Amino acid sequence: MSRRMSFARILPLASIVALSLWTGPAHAADAKPQEAKKPMSSALDFKMATLTGQEVDLNRYRGNVVMIVNTASKCGLTPQYKALEALHEKYHGQGLSILGFPANNFGQQEPGTNAEIGEFCLRNYGVQFDMFSKISVKGDDQAPLYHFLTEPATNPGFDGEIRWNFEKFLVDRNGKVIARFAPQVTPDSPEVVSAVEAALARK
Repeated sequence: MSRRMSFARILPLASIVALSLWTGPAHAADAKPQEAKKPMSSALDFKMATLTGQEVDLNRYRGNVVMIVNTASKCGLTPQYKALEALHEKYHGQGLSILGFPANNFGQQEPGTNAEIGEFCLRNYGVQFDMFSKISVKGDDQAPLYHFLTEPATNPGFDGEIRWNFEKFLVDRNGKVIARFAPQVTPDSPEVVSAVEAALARK
């Protein structure tokens, strides 16, 4: 029997956008992920907020291969959304989960609200993979998840500061980071696809 976890997806992006439009644009600061209260041993040991503020325990993705990507809407690399969505459509049924984390750390290239981000992703790229609330991926206000991903003590071999939008971390079915790809390496590049396929093949 496959070890791939079966679970109900969080709200599809179309539903998120509709809900956001119904409730009106957010005026408060973007929801912040829950602070880590104990030592974390896995990239999936965190709770993060979706675009509508729904808290999600990333452990729900345990059993799947996970790609964690920091995204932006006004970047030269923004078209990577299309390749990410294509990767999602091809491999989601085999156990791949792509998690997008919008961030405004680089050149102010993600200035919008969560509602605006969701609408942009759906309208321009038909994004159906899971998108989360805007966070910071570096600096004093860095989200705990990204602190974990970038520190040598917690992510040896794949640590180091996030360099730009669309940096990609590949996480195996047990929550261990097994690969990291630079922003310019596209999601449909042979090295990314082969790493995804190899991770999916390990049950």
